[in-house]
Amino acid sequence: MSNNLLKGKRGIITGALDENSIAWKVAQKAHEQGASFVLTNAPIAMRMGEINKLADSTGSKIIPADATIIPDIEKLYSESMQHLGGKIDFVLHSIGMSVNIRKNIPYTELNYDFFNKGIDVSAMSFHKMLAVAHKMDAINDWGSVVALTYIAAQRAYPFYTDMADIKAMLESIARTFGYHYGMQKKVRINTVSQSPTRTTAGSGIKGFNEFYEFADKQSPLGNASAEDCANYCISLFSDLTRMVTMQNLMHDGGYSSTGVSQSQLDALMK
Repeated sequence: MSNNLLKGKRGIITGALDENSIAWKVAQKAHEQGASFVLTNAPIAMRMGEINKLADSTGSKIIPADATIIPDIEKLYSESMQHLGGKIDFVLHSIGMSVNIRKNIPYTELNYDFFNKGIDVSAMSFHKMLAVAHKMDAINDWGSVVALTYIAAQRAYPFYTDMADIKAMLESIARTFGYHYGMQKKVRINTVSQSPTRTTAGSGIKGFNEFYEFADKQSPLGNASAEDCANYCISLFSDLTRMVTMQNLMHDGGYSSTGVSQSQLDALMK
């Protein structure tokens, strides 16, 4: 159901790979709520995904861009503003990749070249996207930027290896850039810490299915779905959350505040 929460707003949505991805759901919800936006992803990711289908269904333009390359980001903003007819109101950063996880390299034996690649793609790209927008004055006053993260940035999860450190950096960037952008342009910057979600990227983590079930039992409301996360992101893009910034917002069905659930205790007692 549309409430026109984003009517008249312009946006950039990164990372929509296929219909299982959170970014894909965000694009659908943004379209439903009256926004116009462009879709973007790295060229290699676009070849792997189905972004053209999403663009057709939402009437959106696709602008390929590698978020680790400054000229690509500059081109993304300039072409987006030209296509959409003005400055940007919201940006979704949904970009993450760990070569160490893909290759099942243990945390204590990280390949540092892979580690640096993960930092550049998954965290530094966020700073670059914000820095370019700031320099170009590409985001309207009271605009909103959201990046997706995970609770492993604060707590130890062995299977998340170097991505835990990378997400901690991402969240720190949101706080620090959020201060500067907020003081100067009232632009708000937040991260959303989502439940384990059955996306193409998330499902590639070793032991994901087992942990998904564990988290679902641990959470009073169960795991938050990709669609629920999209709804939350839409609320953060809207004017209903104008005073929310520099926050890491837990969207996990209560998982992060639960020490142990009764169902987990019951399972252990069997």
